[in-house]
Amino acid sequence: MNYKAEIRDNVSKGKKIAIMIVILIVAAIICAFLDLSWVSANKSYTFKEVWDTLIGGGTWGSNIIIIDMNLPRVAIGIVVGAGLAISGAAMQAVFRNPLASPYILGLSSGASLGAAISMLFTIPFIPMMIVTPVLAFITCFATMIIVYSMARVGGVVRTETLILSGVAISSLLSALVSFLTFISGDKLEGIVFWSMGNLGGADWNEIAFSAPVILLCSILLMMQAKSLNALMLGDVHAMDLGVNVKNCRLSVLILTTVIVASAVSFTGVIGFIGLVIPHILRIVLGPDNRTIMPICLIAGSSFILICDYLSRIIAPQYGTLPIGVVTALIGAPVFIYLLIRRKKEVGWN
Repeated sequence: MNYKAEIRDNVSKGKKIAIMIVILIVAAIICAFLDLSWVSANKSYTFKEVWDTLIGGGTWGSNIIIIDMNLPRVAIGIVVGAGLAISGAAMQAVFRNPLASPYILGLSSGASLGAAISMLFTIPFIPMMIVTPVLAFITCFATMIIVYSMARVGGVVRTETLILSGVAISSLLSALVSFLTFISGDKLEGIVFWSMGNLGGADWNEIAFSAPVILLCSILLMMQAKSLNALMLGDVHAMDLGVNVKNCRLSVLILTTVIVASAVSFTGVIGFIGLVIPHILRIVLGPDNRTIMPICLIAGSSFILICDYLSRIIAPQYGTLPIGVVTALIGAPVFIYLLIRRKKEVGWN
């Protein structure tokens, strides 16, 4: 009887996962078409016009707006949303905490510092559109190295020490960013706008760099899913199951940092995707990272695309809102609701 019940549970779980995947794929397609169709506050293309343009049958005007302007924005949104969501799932598993996010080690503050420096101290003969993402990537990755080095005591790195080190470094870097913002003068707007996140201005060169990096690191993270399941039980249990805890944790942190650095260096800091999406999926589908991490790719992309569309239509008289504002306006209330409703975290033992 127990065997039959287990089979029924597995079948039921498989159906739930299949339904979730179908829903998310449909949602991602709809969100992508909505984002591609937008022209202005008073005009949007129909889905048929968008499709005709994508397959080469559009007008001169639709090609300019949909292909040249909107498509790069949608493409980088898909890449960044997927990367941040799977990074959040990995971080939550490493730290055994559903409140963890890709920025828990101060990576966003590190990237913001690099971006602020690039905007404030321009380098002659080198365009800012190149300097800003490069410097943001470097300072983001350097932040992880500093935090990990601080947390290392006697060759051992504990998650509690990592979090404390991340909080300390993040506070310091945030203070430096605030100082640079204070003295930025006429460059204040650029620094503030970057820190709020923005998909606009994306081009295919940025996508050609970030997409392969994020995809490769995401695949490598998914290959660690079984080890991450063991880590969620605690270091001792993970070692009993044959997991090299130190190497696994370090490799996941490096992969996550590369994903986050590749994402935020081009789009700025976009919050709550890596926090809310994996958390919701764990509640619905359970704690297994082998299931959660691949689905995070689709869910993260869908979420960021609908937020990008909403950023254009919420207050058109003021222009396009920074997407980080919209993700926070949606993500924070949803997360608060989940915390209030579920006092105990589902699937976290």
